[in-house]
Amino acid sequence: MPAPLVILILSLLLGLQPITTDLYLPALPALTASFGAVPAQAQLTLTALLLAFGASQLFWGPLSDRIGRRRVLLIGLAGYTLAAVGSALAGSIEVMVFWRVLQGAFMGAGTVCARAIVRDLYAPQEGARAMSKGLSGLGVAACLSPPLGGVLAEWFGWRATLAALTVMGAATLFVVARHFQETLHERHPEALQPAVLLRTARGIVGNRSFWTYASLCTASFGGLFCILSASSFVFINLLGTSPSFYGVLLLLLSAFYIGGTMLCRRMIQRFGVQRSVMIGGALSLSGGGLMLAFALSGVSTVWTIMVPAFIFMLGHGVHQPCGQSGAIAPFPKAAGAASAITGFLMMVVAFGAAYWVGANTDGSALPMIVGVAFCSAAVAFIAWVPVQRVRLGAV
Repeated sequence: MPAPLVILILSLLLGLQPITTDLYLPALPALTASFGAVPAQAQLTLTALLLAFGASQLFWGPLSDRIGRRRVLLIGLAGYTLAAVGSALAGSIEVMVFWRVLQGAFMGAGTVCARAIVRDLYAPQEGARAMSKGLSGLGVAACLSPPLGGVLAEWFGWRATLAALTVMGAATLFVVARHFQETLHERHPEALQPAVLLRTARGIVGNRSFWTYASLCTASFGGLFCILSASSFVFINLLGTSPSFYGVLLLLLSAFYIGGTMLCRRMIQRFGVQRSVMIGGALSLSGGGLMLAFALSGVSTVWTIMVPAFIFMLGHGVHQPCGQSGAIAPFPKAAGAASAITGFLMMVVAFGAAYWVGANTDGSALPMIVGVAFCSAAVAFIAWVPVQRVRLGAV
């Protein structure tokens, strides 16, 4: 496949996750009111999806090592599209959660294969740059999703935001079915055998380089989901913004993330991965620390939250491509399994962060801000200490 086609497919596969989580966020308060639910119940439509998304990758990854990336992608994207239809037609919050869980489970196939495809095609350092391009595409999807969701919610109701996911799923399925060529060079028929699964998993989780880079992208992802899980209630209900303006705020947040991925590519070319991650750690800590400082000083406005969040997202754009590609770099023959465990860890932390913020909701923005600050401190420590002590791709 030509390189631009590979990047397009990576962008579509990786972009499914922010579209699925971000597009309906401006409609979340209206969805909650429509079902007569409380915010904690409505947040389950996000957190339960994330948990299913993460857990399913433990299955999709080894399966893709056994039968190939293409077949797993076709199964996963078809299931995602059908589940999107079900969520748009749901008649209760419980049914909505059920369909969102299925949607998250099938969505895992696309993300886990995207990371594995990068390792199939590229060496570690080149893989980080390729991943940054794919994640730039993810950022574009994240940019477009909130404002589009805000417009759909205001003009057509909250169900339209979920129906739009059906279109995205079907379009991605078409592109993959028509243009994607298998990237797995050698299939592993024994990949799903329990003894082999256990041996492979032990090799992955026992690798220091894996834990270093996986924890980097995982901690940064946790900070992002502290923002995503509570921002609609903070900005719309607490600070009084409209759903469409909230969508614009998320667009700006995604734009800074795209800027971070572009900065990442330039820094990798000039400084290498480790020094780039060190700079990204400074950005993460600056954003989370500044947000907390404003909150503790009693200043709580849209921009005292968003400006620090912009800085945090620049760092996030550095840590995701470096962390995700770095975690799977030592495992060219088990890229699917390594991708699966990385994705599972990211979603567990994202679920935990979102759950913690929801459980500590007190009518203020402080729980969200404390969560972001904690994650940003963790990111900085990982970037400045463990990452500097291990070699990228070390076995």
